[in-house]
Amino acid sequence: MSQEAGYSPNFKRPADIMRKRWRRSRSDAGVLSSPSGQESTGSPGQSGSSPACVRPFSPGPLFSNQSRSGAGTKRRNPFSSIENTYSPKKKIHIFNDDVKSDAAEDQHDEDMSSKRECRGVSSFSAILTEAERHEHRDVPSKKCLTVSEDDSLFEEEEEEVKSPLLKSPQAIAPASIAPPVCTEYPADWSLKTRLLFTSPLTLSWAEQPKAQEEALGLSQHCRAQFTTLPHTLQDPKSCPELRCAFQQSLVYWQHPSLPWLSLFPRINAERRFTGKSTPWAQNPSLQQSLMSEWSVSLSSLYSLLKARQCPYFYLCSYQFTVLFRAAGLGGSSPITALISPTTRGLREAMKAEGIDFSLPLVEDKRKSKDPQNLDGQDGKSEGCSELKEGVECQEGDEGGEDGYNDDEDSSFSWLKEMGIQDKIKKPDSISIQLRKESHTVALDHKPESVVCVEGSHTFTLINFLINCKGLVASAGSQAGLPPTLLAPSAFRGATMHTLKARSVNVKCQVGSSFQNISSLEITGPILPSSLHTITNLLRPSQKGNYSATLYTHAPTAVMNVHTKQECTPCSVDLSGCGLHPASLQQLQQPSSLGKTALTHINLNNYSYTWKN
Repeated sequence: MSQEAGYSPNFKRPADIMRKRWRRSRSDAGVLSSPSGQESTGSPGQSGSSPACVRPFSPGPLFSNQSRSGAGTKRRNPFSSIENTYSPKKKIHIFNDDVKSDAAEDQHDEDMSSKRECRGVSSFSAILTEAERHEHRDVPSKKCLTVSEDDSLFEEEEEEVKSPLLKSPQAIAPASIAPPVCTEYPADWSLKTRLLFTSPLTLSWAEQPKAQEEALGLSQHCRAQFTTLPHTLQDPKSCPELRCAFQQSLVYWQHPSLPWLSLFPRINAERRFTGKSTPWAQNPSLQQSLMSEWSVSLSSLYSLLKARQCPYFYLCSYQFTVLFRAAGLGGSSPITALISPTTRGLREAMKAEGIDFSLPLVEDKRKSKDPQNLDGQDGKSEGCSELKEGVECQEGDEGGEDGYNDDEDSSFSWLKEMGIQDKIKKPDSISIQLRKESHTVALDHKPESVVCVEGSHTFTLINFLINCKGLVASAGSQAGLPPTLLAPSAFRGATMHTLKARSVNVKCQVGSSFQNISSLEITGPILPSSLHTITNLLRPSQKGNYSATLYTHAPTAVMNVHTKQECTPCSVDLSGCGLHPASLQQLQQPSSLGKTALTHINLNNYSYTWKN
């Protein structure tokens, strides 16, 4: 076995060192000077062989009497960093051989001890035993600071010290503290504009599909056919089933479809439409034709949703976004619709049409402040202040209290008590009304303004959206353009689109070296089912290790709020909606994200972690 430079080639345990010193003293000096165990000094010419000048643990100058008293130079510690000399696997074989040799030496020492009793050296063996005890007491304190993969080195010492703190972390780590394996992340109902996947394995298989693979993927999407992939793929690029399934996951349906315009997102997207050709902007008849076709598509989508043939769809206007979900999705038993963001004018118009709605985030805040007043509120708009001029909805206002009571006549009674009622100018009724309305206006364009409509009122909401004049911009770059409809399944008047995927290989610095990292960028209106399907396809292809950064369309981040009427998962049959069974099972669960959305997903050894 080759020895490492800078380390003692004769490294032994303390007990072995004492045995070697005794054997060397017997071979050089013959006998001890006195039965009490004191070493003879010897002549100067024989100092190299006398017991008083025994060599130290490592090669070096011989100890003299002065150096043994502490005046000489300090010897090198033979136990320093010896664990870092060899690899853990090599140390196992070395230490096992040492244990076997130690057992043979122990047997030899037992035979020699019987001979030493006959030769009158029993007193020295007593001193040797006492020295070994002191050495064993010192070893555990050094051992607990040593990082070693093998415990056989301290096998003899562990017989005396049984404390679990002296064992390696691998030996004492219980199975209960192992990180839990999370095979799924929570459902996210927000729309994503961009996904960025990174993995140490190549992601180039996800782009440039063959013509046959692309055609098969589109066909499987239209027929709602899904392929079962193995747990791990050795070569994803040579797996046509994976590439077809990936093309299938990129498909979505959109109306209207104008090739020269990007119709998502629509909120704060005036720059996207500036300078583009908009022939309908100054043509009322063309605007009427576009709205008529759009109304047919929206009615078709709601009919499919009610028949459970379409799981969900989005309506994206220039002011707000509406999410319609089928019964049984998101932990809600009836059909639900979430609108975000909203304004006081929109809420008043919905109430005038007889649409009952609730403000989930405002009511959750009220419940946290007044937990006793829960049964009297049914969650509808009557319980929230819209009809009572926003007095009960002051939780959404970030300002202070208005300083006035609800009753105008009693608001200034304290002035009469002080006798200064004639010296103070009272505000008129209009000022008081504006002050009260400011609390409801304060909710506008905020996450707390999200509105939830459930049950049969969603049909009334569809009619309201078709006939609402404020749904389409009357001026600006989006003037006369109907809202964008997005759905995971086909509907009347829809156009099939696919998300754009691009793979790039980059080098990332890890410590002092560079590591090859493969990235996959996906852009477009990414629906919740598409996100789940894509992440599931990357599990076997990347062997359970990748990370993803998610870019959320901000107005839709709040659509993970809880609804009122919850149901048990899988209580509604949605097998004909066209989604993958795994994606459908995830979307049926109530979301635990609240008013936030996922921003990062990390898959490590087939276990998910995420940030929101």
